[in-house]
Amino acid sequence: MQSWQRQLSDSVVKVEDLPFVSGDEQYREKLKKVAEIFPIRINSYFLKQVKSEHDPLWKQVVPTVEELDDLLNVEEGLDSDPLNEEKDMPVPELVHRYPDRVLLMLNNQCPIICRFCTRKRKIGFPGIVTRETLRQGIEYIAQHPEIRDVIMSGGDPLLVPDKELERILKALRDIPHLDIIRIGTRVPGTLPDRITPELCEILKKYHPLYANLHFNHPDEITPEVEVACNRLADAGLPLGAQTVLLKGVNDSVEVMKELVQKLLRVRVKPYYLYQADMTVGTDHFRTSVEKGLEIIRGLQGHTSGMAVPYFVIDTPGGGGKVRLLPDSVVEFTDKEVIVRNFEGKTFRYPQPVEKQPKRKTPQAEQTAPSSKLCELA
Repeated sequence: MQSWQRQLSDSVVKVEDLPFVSGDEQYREKLKKVAEIFPIRINSYFLKQVKSEHDPLWKQVVPTVEELDDLLNVEEGLDSDPLNEEKDMPVPELVHRYPDRVLLMLNNQCPIICRFCTRKRKIGFPGIVTRETLRQGIEYIAQHPEIRDVIMSGGDPLLVPDKELERILKALRDIPHLDIIRIGTRVPGTLPDRITPELCEILKKYHPLYANLHFNHPDEITPEVEVACNRLADAGLPLGAQTVLLKGVNDSVEVMKELVQKLLRVRVKPYYLYQADMTVGTDHFRTSVEKGLEIIRGLQGHTSGMAVPYFVIDTPGGGGKVRLLPDSVVEFTDKEVIVRNFEGKTFRYPQPVEKQPKRKTPQAEQTAPSSKLCELA
């Protein structure tokens, strides 16, 4: 058994084993009700990174009774499938929303179970993703030549054993019209020992291969995580980071700035900052949209441009991602654009003047040699 497999097998899955939780029996009974609906998993590596009750890592993985409050508050408009993924599944566990790309779920298990997960309806429950659903998904991709990009997701695709993962990668890479394969994973930041040299040798055979990693707080970037990210980068995978904006975890400019700068140091490009989805059981994590814009505004000009992620809402009901920007354009006309910089100062940028083509004067037309004269010369 490899170290990452031991860390998974030693995961906390019961309320009795949770760190820094009140000993009050009535409270623990409520948490058990939460766990019946939304399972618990904290692998032993990640558990060691949790330092105290209500620290940013604790909040991401330890259940609270607030998860049950969401179930009772129907007026909030929360949903078990807020992005309406099931509607866009032509075959089980494959989402085809955008014209040229699909999301293929390889499993429904994760190294940790995030309390804010948009797929709380699926994660941690057995039997949802099977070899048969994978076969149907790969067959669907092969039959649709408009698909050029597949995102392997779940769950977490990097929890699939090496041999099975390679079988899936090979089947996808054998599809002629498929250009890009992406891996959506939280493994490098929560179970870094899984990124073994053997795994990287497999991955490097199937380029172009990209990895979208999930990080929410700078405390997640440990020396072990740096090793894992470097291994993936050395195997030729471009690495991007996806972050969810979470109340009490990363909802400040200072924390987000530290996170994005640490990500660049471990060769990961900050890519998306997500407004939290309206998933049932997660409402206590949601911030205002203005908070996200404030953070982007606080990053722009105060750190490298490549450290600033796109701030997006994955729109409720399945409308896809919409990028949001702070108000940088104050006014624009045919003559100029007035813009605001990171310091709040305004500047004017002249619009290009459309130049009319020059017309010949009558005198010039008379004195110009004719084409026949030119031919005789």
